[in-house]
Amino acid sequence: MHHIFRHDLHLFSRLKDVLDLPLPAVVDAVVLPNDLTETRPVERRVDTLLRLDSTKDGSLLLAIEAQGKKDPSKPASWAYYVSYLWTKYALPTALLVVCQDRATAEWAARPVASGPGYMPTLSIQPIVVGPHNMPVITDPAKAAEDLALAALSAITHAGDPDIGAILKALSGALAGVPENVADPIIEFTAQGLSKRPAQDLWRTLVAVDLSFYKSYLSEELREEGRTEGKAEGKAEGKAEGRAEASAAAILLVLEQRGLDVPDDVRDRVTGCGDPETLRGWLTRAVTAASAEEIFADDA
Repeated sequence: MHHIFRHDLHLFSRLKDVLDLPLPAVVDAVVLPNDLTETRPVERRVDTLLRLDSTKDGSLLLAIEAQGKKDPSKPASWAYYVSYLWTKYALPTALLVVCQDRATAEWAARPVASGPGYMPTLSIQPIVVGPHNMPVITDPAKAAEDLALAALSAITHAGDPDIGAILKALSGALAGVPENVADPIIEFTAQGLSKRPAQDLWRTLVAVDLSFYKSYLSEELREEGRTEGKAEGKAEGKAEGRAEASAAAILLVLEQRGLDVPDDVRDRVTGCGDPETLRGWLTRAVTAASAEEIFADDA
Protein backbone atom coordinates (compact mmCIF):
# COMPACT_ATOMS: atom_id res chain seq x y z
CA MET A 1 0.00 0.00 0.00
CA HIS A 2 2.86 2.39 0.68
CA HIS A 3 4.87 1.75 -2.50
CA ILE A 4 2.77 4.18 -4.52
CA PHE A 5 4.28 7.00 -2.48
CA ARG A 6 7.75 5.85 -3.52
CA HIS A 7 6.68 5.73 -7.13
CA ASP A 8 5.21 9.24 -7.13
CA LEU A 9 7.11 11.39 -4.64
CA HIS A 10 4.69 14.30 -5.00
CA LEU A 11 1.55 12.25 -4.42
CA PHE A 12 1.29 13.26 -0.76
CA SER A 13 1.49 16.94 -1.61
CA ARG A 14 -1.46 16.48 -3.97
CA LEU A 15 -3.44 14.81 -1.18
CA LYS A 16 -3.70 18.16 0.60
CA ASP A 17 -6.91 18.99 -1.27
CA VAL A 18 -8.42 15.56 -0.62
CA LEU A 19 -7.54 15.65 3.07
CA ASP A 20 -8.10 19.38 3.43
CA LEU A 21 -4.61 19.96 4.81
CA PRO A 22 -2.89 23.37 4.66
CA LEU A 23 0.24 21.73 3.27
CA PRO A 24 2.66 24.12 1.57
CA ALA A 25 3.66 23.49 -2.02
CA VAL A 26 6.40 20.84 -2.02
CA VAL A 27 9.21 21.66 -4.44
CA ASP A 28 11.16 18.45 -3.90
CA ALA A 29 10.90 15.04 -2.21
CA VAL A 30 13.62 12.52 -1.37
CA VAL A 31 13.33 8.86 -0.41
CA LEU A 32 15.29 8.21 2.78
CA PRO A 33 16.41 4.83 4.22
CA ASN A 34 13.47 3.09 5.84
CA ASP A 35 15.55 0.93 8.21
CA LEU A 36 15.07 2.44 11.68
CA THR A 37 17.19 -0.17 13.46
CA GLU A 38 19.87 1.22 15.75
CA THR A 39 23.19 0.09 14.28
CA ARG A 40 25.13 0.92 17.41
CA PRO A 41 24.24 1.04 21.10
CA VAL A 42 22.86 4.42 22.14
CA GLU A 43 22.59 5.08 25.85
CA ARG A 44 19.34 6.77 26.78
CA ARG A 45 18.25 6.88 30.40
CA VAL A 46 15.16 8.38 31.96
CA ASP A 47 15.84 9.75 35.44
CA THR A 48 13.23 7.55 37.18
CA LEU A 49 10.74 5.04 35.81
CA LEU A 50 7.77 3.74 37.83
CA ARG A 51 4.99 1.29 37.06
CA LEU A 52 1.81 2.31 38.87
CA ASP A 53 -0.77 -0.44 39.35
CA SER A 54 -4.45 -0.01 40.18
CA THR A 55 -7.30 -2.49 40.42
CA LYS A 56 -9.65 -0.23 38.46
CA ASP A 57 -7.52 1.00 35.57
CA GLY A 58 -4.70 -1.54 35.44
CA SER A 59 -1.09 -0.39 35.13
CA LEU A 60 0.63 2.66 33.70
CA LEU A 61 4.22 3.75 33.36
CA LEU A 62 5.40 7.06 34.78
CA ALA A 63 8.71 8.40 33.50
CA ILE A 64 10.12 11.16 35.73
CA GLU A 65 12.65 13.71 34.53
CA ALA A 66 14.41 16.50 36.46
CA GLN A 67 14.86 19.60 34.30
CA GLY A 68 17.07 22.42 35.55
CA LYS A 69 16.76 24.77 32.56
CA LYS A 70 15.20 25.15 29.12
CA ASP A 71 16.66 22.75 26.57
CA PRO A 72 15.23 22.81 23.01
CA SER A 73 16.47 19.25 22.40
CA LYS A 74 14.59 17.75 25.36
CA PRO A 75 11.04 17.45 23.90
CA ALA A 76 12.36 15.15 21.16
CA SER A 77 14.17 13.04 23.77
CA TRP A 78 11.04 12.91 25.93
CA ALA A 79 9.00 11.79 22.92
CA TYR A 80 11.53 9.03 22.31
CA TYR A 81 11.36 7.87 25.93
CA VAL A 82 7.57 7.76 25.93
CA SER A 83 7.22 6.01 22.55
CA TYR A 84 9.96 3.50 23.42
CA LEU A 85 8.39 2.65 26.78
CA TRP A 86 4.93 2.44 25.23
CA THR A 87 6.27 0.04 22.60
CA LYS A 88 8.37 -2.06 24.98
CA TYR A 89 5.85 -2.51 27.80
CA ALA A 90 2.58 -2.04 25.87
CA LEU A 91 1.28 0.10 28.75
CA PRO A 92 -0.10 3.65 28.86
CA THR A 93 2.89 5.92 29.48
CA ALA A 94 3.01 9.37 31.08
CA LEU A 95 5.84 11.81 31.69
CA LEU A 96 6.40 13.93 34.83
CA VAL A 97 8.96 16.75 34.74
CA VAL A 98 10.24 18.35 37.97
CA CYS A 99 11.50 21.95 37.72
CA GLN A 100 12.91 24.50 40.16
CA ASP A 101 11.92 27.75 38.47
CA ARG A 102 8.69 29.00 36.94
CA ALA A 103 10.13 29.85 33.51
CA THR A 104 11.46 26.33 32.99
CA ALA A 105 8.24 24.81 34.33
CA GLU A 106 6.08 26.84 31.94
CA TRP A 107 8.37 25.92 29.03
CA ALA A 108 8.29 22.21 29.89
CA ALA A 109 4.48 22.17 30.18
CA ARG A 110 3.88 23.37 26.63
CA PRO A 111 2.70 20.72 24.17
CA VAL A 112 5.26 19.95 21.45
CA ALA A 113 4.40 18.02 18.30
CA SER A 114 6.70 16.08 15.99
CA GLY A 115 4.86 17.27 12.91
CA PRO A 116 3.68 20.70 11.73
CA GLY A 117 0.69 22.26 13.45
CA TYR A 118 -1.84 20.87 11.00
CA MET A 119 -0.39 17.33 11.33
CA PRO A 120 0.81 17.00 14.96
CA THR A 121 1.12 13.18 14.69
CA LEU A 122 3.10 12.57 17.89
CA SER A 123 2.59 15.13 20.65
CA ILE A 124 4.33 15.32 24.00
CA GLN A 125 2.94 17.30 26.93
CA PRO A 126 4.44 16.41 30.30
CA ILE A 127 2.83 16.84 33.67
CA VAL A 128 5.03 19.45 35.34
CA VAL A 129 5.80 19.93 39.03
CA GLY A 130 7.48 23.18 40.01
CA PRO A 131 7.29 26.29 42.17
CA HIS A 132 4.14 27.38 40.32
CA ASN A 133 2.01 24.49 41.62
CA MET A 134 3.83 23.02 44.64
CA PRO A 135 2.74 24.13 48.14
CA VAL A 136 5.06 26.27 50.24
CA ILE A 137 5.30 24.29 53.49
CA THR A 138 6.71 26.38 56.33
CA ASP A 139 4.91 24.70 59.25
CA PRO A 140 6.84 21.78 60.81
CA ALA A 141 3.56 20.08 61.78
CA LYS A 142 2.35 20.27 58.19
CA ALA A 143 5.71 19.03 56.91
CA ALA A 144 5.53 16.08 59.31
CA GLU A 145 2.23 14.96 57.77
CA ASP A 146 4.04 14.09 54.51
CA LEU A 147 7.83 14.24 54.69
CA ALA A 148 8.35 13.29 51.05
CA LEU A 149 5.97 16.02 49.87
CA ALA A 150 7.70 18.51 52.16
CA ALA A 151 11.06 17.51 50.68
CA LEU A 152 9.70 17.92 47.15
CA SER A 153 8.34 21.32 48.17
CA ALA A 154 11.81 22.32 49.34
CA ILE A 155 13.46 21.03 46.15
CA THR A 156 11.04 22.77 43.78
CA HIS A 157 11.23 26.02 45.76
CA ALA A 158 15.04 25.98 45.99
CA GLY A 159 15.26 29.50 44.56
CA ASP A 160 12.28 30.89 46.47
CA PRO A 161 12.77 33.72 49.01
CA ASP A 162 10.97 31.49 51.55
CA ILE A 163 13.38 28.58 51.12
CA GLY A 164 14.89 29.20 54.56
CA ALA A 165 11.53 28.79 56.28
CA ILE A 166 10.70 25.76 54.11
CA LEU A 167 13.95 24.00 55.02
CA LYS A 168 13.60 24.96 58.69
CA ALA A 169 10.12 23.40 58.73
CA LEU A 170 11.46 20.22 57.13
CA SER A 171 14.37 19.90 59.57
CA GLY A 172 11.98 20.52 62.46
CA ALA A 173 9.62 17.82 61.17
CA LEU A 174 12.51 15.34 60.96
CA ALA A 175 13.69 15.94 64.52
CA GLY A 176 11.55 13.20 66.07
CA VAL A 177 11.56 10.76 63.16
CA PRO A 178 13.42 7.40 63.20
CA GLU A 179 16.74 7.53 61.37
CA ASN A 180 15.75 4.97 58.74
CA VAL A 181 12.89 7.29 57.72
CA ALA A 182 14.74 10.58 58.07
CA ASP A 183 18.01 9.63 56.37
CA PRO A 184 16.61 9.24 52.81
CA ILE A 185 14.71 12.53 53.15
CA ILE A 186 17.87 14.29 54.32
CA GLU A 187 19.93 12.90 51.43
CA PHE A 188 17.32 13.40 48.70
CA THR A 189 16.76 16.99 49.79
CA ALA A 190 20.49 17.72 49.70
CA GLN A 191 20.79 16.16 46.23
CA GLY A 192 17.70 17.93 44.92
CA LEU A 193 18.93 21.35 46.03
CA SER A 194 21.97 20.72 43.83
CA LYS A 195 24.51 23.55 43.73
CA ARG A 196 22.11 26.27 44.81
CA PRO A 197 22.83 28.38 47.94
CA ALA A 198 19.92 26.58 49.61
CA GLN A 199 22.03 23.42 49.71
CA ASP A 200 24.52 25.10 52.08
CA LEU A 201 21.63 26.23 54.26
CA TRP A 202 20.24 22.69 54.37
CA ARG A 203 23.64 21.30 55.28
CA THR A 204 23.96 23.65 58.23
CA LEU A 205 20.43 22.92 59.41
CA VAL A 206 21.17 19.20 59.29
CA ALA A 207 24.39 19.75 61.24
CA VAL A 208 22.67 21.78 63.96
CA ASP A 209 19.04 20.61 64.20
CA LEU A 210 19.67 16.98 63.26
CA SER A 211 23.08 16.49 64.79
CA PHE A 212 22.10 13.12 66.28
CA TYR A 213 21.61 11.50 62.88
CA LYS A 214 24.32 9.40 61.32
CA SER A 215 23.47 9.80 57.64
CA TYR A 216 26.21 10.30 55.07
CA LEU A 217 25.43 14.00 54.82
CA SER A 218 25.27 14.69 58.54
CA GLU A 219 28.46 12.73 59.16
CA GLU A 220 30.17 14.67 56.37
CA LEU A 221 29.03 17.95 57.89
CA ARG A 222 30.18 17.02 61.37
CA GLU A 223 33.56 15.97 60.00
CA GLU A 224 33.86 19.32 58.21
CA GLY A 225 32.99 21.07 61.45
CA ARG A 226 35.62 19.12 63.36
CA THR A 227 38.25 19.89 60.73
CA GLU A 228 37.42 23.59 60.69
CA GLY A 229 37.36 23.69 64.46
CA LYS A 230 40.85 22.21 64.67
CA ALA A 231 42.16 24.61 62.04
CA GLU A 232 40.85 27.61 63.95
CA GLY A 233 41.77 26.24 67.34
CA LYS A 234 38.25 26.74 68.69
CA ALA A 235 36.94 23.22 69.06
CA GLU A 236 37.45 22.59 72.75
CA GLY A 237 34.96 19.87 73.48
CA LYS A 238 31.65 18.74 72.12
CA ALA A 239 29.56 21.59 73.58
CA GLU A 240 31.85 24.28 72.22
CA GLY A 241 31.97 22.53 68.84
CA ARG A 242 28.18 22.53 68.62
CA ALA A 243 28.06 26.20 69.63
CA GLU A 244 30.50 27.09 66.85
CA ALA A 245 28.49 25.10 64.32
CA SER A 246 25.30 26.87 65.41
CA ALA A 247 26.94 30.30 65.20
CA ALA A 248 28.28 29.51 61.73
CA ALA A 249 24.82 28.34 60.66
CA ILE A 250 23.20 31.58 61.87
CA LEU A 251 25.66 33.76 60.00
CA LEU A 252 25.35 31.62 56.88
CA VAL A 253 21.55 31.85 56.91
CA LEU A 254 21.68 35.64 57.27
CA GLU A 255 24.26 35.99 54.51
CA GLN A 256 22.45 33.61 52.14
CA ARG A 257 19.28 35.66 52.60
CA GLY A 258 21.19 38.76 51.54
CA LEU A 259 20.99 40.53 54.91
CA ASP A 260 23.75 42.84 56.07
CA VAL A 261 25.51 41.43 59.15
CA PRO A 262 27.12 44.22 61.23
CA ASP A 263 30.24 43.45 63.23
CA ASP A 264 28.41 43.76 66.55
CA VAL A 265 25.87 41.13 65.47
CA ARG A 266 28.63 38.85 64.22
CA ASP A 267 30.57 39.25 67.47
CA ARG A 268 27.51 38.55 69.63
CA VAL A 269 26.67 35.41 67.66
CA THR A 270 30.18 33.98 67.60
CA GLY A 271 30.74 34.92 71.24
CA CYS A 272 27.68 33.03 72.49
CA GLY A 273 28.34 29.60 73.96
CA ASP A 274 24.77 28.64 74.93
CA PRO A 275 23.34 26.07 72.43
CA GLU A 276 19.70 26.85 73.31
CA THR A 277 20.16 30.58 72.78
CA LEU A 278 21.91 29.92 69.49
CA ARG A 279 19.12 27.57 68.40
CA GLY A 280 16.57 30.32 69.04
CA TRP A 281 18.61 32.81 67.03
CA LEU A 282 18.91 30.31 64.16
CA THR A 283 15.13 29.85 64.10
CA ARG A 284 14.62 33.63 63.88
CA ALA A 285 17.40 34.02 61.28
CA VAL A 286 15.28 32.12 58.76
CA THR A 287 12.56 34.82 58.66
CA ALA A 288 14.11 37.93 60.29
CA ALA A 289 13.86 41.16 58.30
CA SER A 290 17.30 42.24 59.53
CA ALA A 291 20.26 40.65 61.26
CA GLU A 292 19.53 42.57 64.48
CA GLU A 293 16.01 41.11 64.59
CA ILE A 294 17.29 37.67 65.64
CA PHE A 295 17.83 39.16 69.11
CA ALA A 296 14.36 40.78 69.26
CA ASP A 297 12.78 38.44 71.83
CA ASP A 298 15.79 38.28 74.13
CA ALA A 299 15.45 39.80 77.57
